[in-house]
Amino acid sequence: MSVAGLVLAGGRGSRLGADKAMAELGGLSLAQRSAGRLRPQVAALAISANGDPRRFGPGSPPVLADVVPGFRGPLAGILSGLIWATAQGPCRWMATVAVDTPFFPADLVARLLAAAAPHPELIAVARSRGRLHPVFALWPLGCLPALDAALRREDGGKVMAFIDGQGYVPVDFDDEASGIDPFFNINTPEDLAEARKLLNRPAP
Repeated sequence: MSVAGLVLAGGRGSRLGADKAMAELGGLSLAQRSAGRLRPQVAALAISANGDPRRFGPGSPPVLADVVPGFRGPLAGILSGLIWATAQGPCRWMATVAVDTPFFPADLVARLLAAAAPHPELIAVARSRGRLHPVFALWPLGCLPALDAALRREDGGKVMAFIDGQGYVPVDFDDEASGIDPFFNINTPEDLAEARKLLNRPAP
Protein backbone atom coordinates (compact mmCIF):
# COMPACT_ATOMS: atom_id res chain seq x y z
CA MET A 1 0.00 0.00 0.00
CA SER A 2 1.82 3.09 -1.23
CA VAL A 3 2.14 6.19 0.93
CA ALA A 4 3.15 9.68 -0.19
CA GLY A 5 5.13 11.85 2.22
CA LEU A 6 5.02 15.57 2.98
CA VAL A 7 7.42 17.67 5.05
CA LEU A 8 5.52 20.61 6.54
CA ALA A 9 7.89 23.57 6.29
CA GLY A 10 5.48 26.47 6.00
CA GLY A 11 5.90 27.90 9.52
CA ARG A 12 7.09 31.46 9.89
CA GLY A 13 9.81 30.65 12.43
CA SER A 14 9.09 33.83 14.41
CA ARG A 15 10.45 32.48 17.70
CA LEU A 16 13.58 31.15 16.02
CA GLY A 17 14.14 34.47 14.30
CA ALA A 18 14.86 32.85 10.93
CA ASP A 19 13.43 30.57 8.27
CA LYS A 20 13.11 27.41 10.35
CA ALA A 21 13.46 25.09 7.37
CA MET A 22 16.88 26.56 6.59
CA ALA A 23 18.27 26.31 10.13
CA GLU A 24 21.44 24.19 10.21
CA LEU A 25 21.74 21.02 12.28
CA GLY A 26 24.71 18.72 11.84
CA GLY A 27 25.72 20.18 8.49
CA LEU A 28 22.23 19.91 6.98
CA SER A 29 19.27 22.25 6.96
CA LEU A 30 16.26 21.08 8.92
CA ALA A 31 14.45 20.67 5.59
CA GLN A 32 17.22 18.42 4.24
CA ARG A 33 17.35 16.43 7.48
CA SER A 34 13.59 15.87 7.65
CA ALA A 35 13.32 15.04 3.94
CA GLY A 36 16.21 12.59 4.22
CA ARG A 37 14.61 10.88 7.20
CA LEU A 38 11.19 10.60 5.56
CA ARG A 39 12.28 9.71 2.02
CA PRO A 40 13.05 5.99 2.70
CA GLN A 41 9.66 5.58 4.35
CA VAL A 42 7.45 6.73 1.45
CA ALA A 43 6.88 6.18 -2.26
CA ALA A 44 6.91 9.89 -3.18
CA LEU A 45 8.02 12.98 -1.28
CA ALA A 46 7.25 16.70 -1.34
CA ILE A 47 7.79 19.76 0.85
CA SER A 48 5.03 22.15 1.87
CA ALA A 49 6.40 25.70 1.90
CA ASN A 50 5.59 29.19 0.69
CA GLY A 51 8.08 31.72 -0.65
CA ASP A 52 10.89 31.11 -3.12
CA PRO A 53 11.23 27.34 -3.63
CA ARG A 54 14.79 27.77 -4.93
CA ARG A 55 16.04 28.20 -1.37
CA PHE A 56 15.71 24.45 -0.91
CA GLY A 57 18.45 23.93 -3.47
CA PRO A 58 18.93 21.64 -6.46
CA GLY A 59 17.70 18.11 -6.04
CA SER A 60 15.00 19.16 -3.57
CA PRO A 61 11.69 17.31 -3.59
CA PRO A 62 8.81 19.24 -5.20
CA VAL A 63 7.90 22.33 -3.16
CA LEU A 64 4.16 22.91 -2.79
CA ALA A 65 2.78 26.35 -1.99
CA ASP A 66 -0.54 26.73 -0.18
CA VAL A 67 -3.53 26.62 -2.51
CA VAL A 68 -5.76 28.61 -0.15
CA PRO A 69 -5.16 32.36 0.36
CA GLY A 70 -3.77 33.76 3.58
CA PHE A 71 -1.56 32.05 6.15
CA ARG A 72 -3.84 29.21 7.34
CA GLY A 73 -1.23 27.08 9.06
CA PRO A 74 -0.44 23.37 8.69
CA LEU A 75 -3.86 22.38 7.34
CA ALA A 76 -3.31 24.58 4.28
CA GLY A 77 -0.07 22.73 3.59
CA ILE A 78 -1.75 19.40 4.16
CA LEU A 79 -4.47 20.32 1.66
CA SER A 80 -1.85 21.18 -0.99
CA GLY A 81 -0.13 17.91 -0.19
CA LEU A 82 -3.30 15.86 -0.56
CA ILE A 83 -3.97 17.44 -3.96
CA TRP A 84 -0.42 16.54 -5.01
CA ALA A 85 -0.62 13.03 -3.51
CA THR A 86 -3.76 12.15 -5.48
CA ALA A 87 -1.63 12.42 -8.63
CA GLN A 88 1.02 10.03 -7.32
CA GLY A 89 -0.29 6.81 -8.82
CA PRO A 90 -1.55 4.17 -6.41
CA CYS A 91 -1.04 6.14 -3.16
CA ARG A 92 -3.94 5.82 -0.71
CA TRP A 93 -2.46 7.78 2.18
CA MET A 94 -0.16 10.73 2.80
CA ALA A 95 2.16 10.90 5.80
CA THR A 96 3.09 14.29 7.23
CA VAL A 97 6.00 15.37 9.43
CA ALA A 98 7.09 18.74 10.76
CA VAL A 99 10.35 20.22 9.51
CA ASP A 100 11.33 21.34 13.02
CA THR A 101 11.30 17.83 14.55
CA PRO A 102 14.53 16.22 13.33
CA PHE A 103 14.48 13.02 15.42
CA PHE A 104 11.08 11.64 14.40
CA PRO A 105 11.01 7.82 14.23
CA ALA A 106 12.63 6.07 11.28
CA ASP A 107 9.69 3.66 11.30
CA LEU A 108 7.03 6.35 11.71
CA VAL A 109 5.16 5.62 8.48
CA ALA A 110 5.22 1.83 8.86
CA ARG A 111 3.71 2.04 12.34
CA LEU A 112 1.09 4.60 11.35
CA LEU A 113 0.16 2.46 8.35
CA ALA A 114 -0.17 -0.69 10.46
CA ALA A 115 -2.65 1.13 12.69
CA ALA A 116 -4.52 2.74 9.79
CA ALA A 117 -4.91 -0.35 7.60
CA PRO A 118 -7.87 -1.82 9.57
CA HIS A 119 -9.51 1.64 9.69
CA PRO A 120 -8.76 3.19 6.26
CA GLU A 121 -11.26 6.01 6.74
CA LEU A 122 -9.53 7.29 9.91
CA ILE A 123 -6.48 9.49 10.34
CA ALA A 124 -3.64 7.74 12.21
CA VAL A 125 -1.97 10.19 14.63
CA ALA A 126 1.31 9.75 16.50
CA ARG A 127 1.18 9.91 20.29
CA SER A 128 4.01 9.92 22.84
CA ARG A 129 4.07 10.45 26.58
CA GLY A 130 0.30 10.78 26.47
CA ARG A 131 0.41 13.69 24.02
CA LEU A 132 -0.91 13.63 20.46
CA HIS A 133 1.27 15.06 17.67
CA PRO A 134 -1.33 15.90 15.01
CA VAL A 135 1.09 16.95 12.26
CA PHE A 136 2.75 13.53 12.52
CA ALA A 137 -0.10 11.67 10.94
CA LEU A 138 -1.23 9.43 8.12
CA TRP A 139 -4.05 11.02 6.12
CA PRO A 140 -6.40 9.02 3.87
CA LEU A 141 -6.58 10.80 0.53
CA GLY A 142 -10.35 10.56 0.73
CA CYS A 143 -10.45 13.31 3.36
CA LEU A 144 -9.40 15.91 0.76
CA PRO A 145 -12.94 17.26 0.05
CA ALA A 146 -13.71 17.65 3.76
CA LEU A 147 -10.42 19.45 4.38
CA ASP A 148 -10.97 21.75 1.43
CA ALA A 149 -14.42 22.65 2.78
CA ALA A 150 -13.08 23.18 6.30
CA LEU A 151 -10.39 25.59 5.14
CA ARG A 152 -12.95 27.69 3.31
CA ARG A 153 -14.69 28.32 6.63
CA GLU A 154 -13.32 31.12 8.80
CA ASP A 155 -12.87 28.81 11.80
CA GLY A 156 -11.53 25.80 9.90
CA GLY A 157 -7.79 26.10 10.43
CA LYS A 158 -7.20 24.05 13.59
CA VAL A 159 -5.45 20.74 12.90
CA MET A 160 -6.76 18.82 15.91
CA ALA A 161 -10.31 20.10 15.43
CA PHE A 162 -10.33 18.74 11.89
CA ILE A 163 -8.84 15.43 13.00
CA ASP A 164 -11.44 15.12 15.76
CA GLY A 165 -14.19 15.75 13.23
CA GLN A 166 -12.90 13.12 10.82
CA GLY A 167 -12.08 10.51 13.43
CA TYR A 168 -8.63 9.16 14.25
CA VAL A 169 -6.67 6.29 15.71
CA PRO A 170 -3.77 7.15 18.06
CA VAL A 171 -0.46 5.34 17.55
CA ASP A 172 1.92 5.23 20.52
CA PHE A 173 5.65 5.91 20.18
CA ASP A 174 7.02 5.47 23.69
CA ASP A 175 9.74 2.91 23.00
CA GLU A 176 12.54 5.04 21.50
CA ALA A 177 15.77 3.21 22.42
CA SER A 178 17.95 6.30 21.99
CA GLY A 179 16.37 8.02 24.97
CA ILE A 180 15.69 11.11 22.83
CA ASP A 181 12.10 12.30 22.61
CA PRO A 182 11.40 11.52 18.94
CA PHE A 183 9.03 14.48 18.77
CA PHE A 184 11.41 17.05 20.27
CA ASN A 185 10.82 20.16 18.18
CA ILE A 186 12.84 23.29 17.54
CA ASN A 187 11.11 26.61 18.13
CA THR A 188 13.80 28.83 19.65
CA PRO A 189 17.59 29.30 19.39
CA GLU A 190 17.85 27.45 22.70
CA ASP A 191 15.98 24.48 21.24
CA LEU A 192 18.34 24.44 18.27
CA ALA A 193 21.35 24.42 20.61
CA GLU A 194 19.79 21.52 22.53
CA ALA A 195 19.15 19.62 19.28
CA ARG A 196 22.84 19.96 18.40
CA LYS A 197 23.75 18.46 21.77
CA LEU A 198 21.30 15.59 21.26
CA LEU A 199 22.62 14.93 17.77
CA ASN A 200 26.16 14.58 19.11
CA ARG A 201 25.23 12.53 22.17
CA PRO A 202 26.80 9.07 22.23
CA ALA A 203 24.44 6.20 21.49
CA PRO A 204 23.24 4.32 24.62
